[in-house]
Amino acid sequence: MPFPRAIPLYRTEAIRAVEQHFLPGATPSLMERAGAAAAEVALTLLQVHPGPVLVAAGPGNNGGDGFVLARRLRAAGHEVVVAFAGDAGSLPADAAQAITDWGAAGGDVLTELPDENSALAVDALFGIGLSRPLEGKYGEWIDRLNGLHCPILALDTPSGLDADTGRVWGKAVRATHTATFIAAKPGLYTLEGPDHAGVASIHDLGLDASAIRPAEGLTVTPTQFLAELRPRPKNSHKGTNGSAGILGGAQGMPGAALLAGRAALMLGAGRVFVGFLDATAPSVDPIQPELMIRHAEALLTPGQCTCLAVGPGLGQSEAAAQIVARAASSHLPMVLDADALNLMAHDPALARRVAERRLPALLTPHPAEAARLLSCSTAEVQADRIRAALEIARRFHAYTVLKGCGSVIATPDCRWRLNTNGNPGMASAGMGDVLSGMAVALLSQGWRPEQALLAAVHLHGAAADACVAAGLGPVGLTAGELIPAARRLLNDWIAAHD
Repeated sequence: MPFPRAIPLYRTEAIRAVEQHFLPGATPSLMERAGAAAAEVALTLLQVHPGPVLVAAGPGNNGGDGFVLARRLRAAGHEVVVAFAGDAGSLPADAAQAITDWGAAGGDVLTELPDENSALAVDALFGIGLSRPLEGKYGEWIDRLNGLHCPILALDTPSGLDADTGRVWGKAVRATHTATFIAAKPGLYTLEGPDHAGVASIHDLGLDASAIRPAEGLTVTPTQFLAELRPRPKNSHKGTNGSAGILGGAQGMPGAALLAGRAALMLGAGRVFVGFLDATAPSVDPIQPELMIRHAEALLTPGQCTCLAVGPGLGQSEAAAQIVARAASSHLPMVLDADALNLMAHDPALARRVAERRLPALLTPHPAEAARLLSCSTAEVQADRIRAALEIARRFHAYTVLKGCGSVIATPDCRWRLNTNGNPGMASAGMGDVLSGMAVALLSQGWRPEQALLAAVHLHGAAADACVAAGLGPVGLTAGELIPAARRLLNDWIAAHD
């Protein structure tokens, strides 16, 4: 099976820089190209839902794109109504020309959204670069558009959605489709973006952005860890595939460590030790008896493990803090999750110890844990998830995934990726523990840290999607159900690459 190519991602400043390479006076203009590209998407949608089209046009170039689209659809024989929320006298030159051309083609311009039903609505109010809440008439129009019972096509980005961050500025159009121009924007794929952008299509308008300026980020696909997808030699033994250790399981929380251990076992670690902090914890996992249960201290004996995952169900006791400190001082690659991250946030000396390690560390915070690490609020983290992930990676010299809708993977040298698979069924207890177990399993088999984290995050989401496709969720999907699905997918990927 061919693996999809990664999508290059550009933030607004980079898009503006790429636009500067469009030759002045070249024909057709970028606006003509954008409107024509979006019209092709609209025509495809109208094949399924034929009928009148409503275009809501805003006061800038995004509105100009809408007028071009309207003219194209009218020329193709479709009934089109354009409502314009702006002042024609203050439009940029290209947009002013677009509204003039619409009038010359016989089109009318309304100043209010009509009450008639439409087969398709087009959001051409605001594009990229928005940095203020939409209120007043614009807010009312967004509410009206969101109340329609028809597909909504957004031009470039849904109005009210921050193209860089996925943040909603007060309110935003909930589009079913988005035609984005020149290159893809990260805000379409993270935080609120997927719920507002719907199905995104990318139209380069004849500009090769990557030839002009390297992409700032990429979406995650297996192409980024192909070199690790190797079949095992026939002459293999359990020692060949490493010994993964899971440190966690304080009193009342053994399940988190067991989930991580089961994931590590099924993702190929040769041996998996689960080190419980709770001395009264079970000595065997009846579901997965292959796991070797120990006290947490035993896993820190030199030679016992080849890598560690620290944090699942660990708690924040003094004993837990000592375990994290000892693990951080070990000469082992490790994954830090959950309470290990919380302990780091509360103990500057421990945080420094992690940051000063020479061996790889993988950090897997959710937004609240990221906020504690950065001494800020969760809202501040979510307001710019890429910035937050990059700062954690830089501060701790660690490969970092900021989990959530559109998980952000950042590297210590300031590169970032967005993972776009997964589904709402993953919003349940234990999912992060499974991710930690998957990551430590790949580390134990000798995967490079960046590729191990990319693969674990992408496989985690792909397994959840496979479960939902098989009828397991999304409502009620459990973390344990992802583990066999992930094992099957990893083996499929290896076989496909081989």
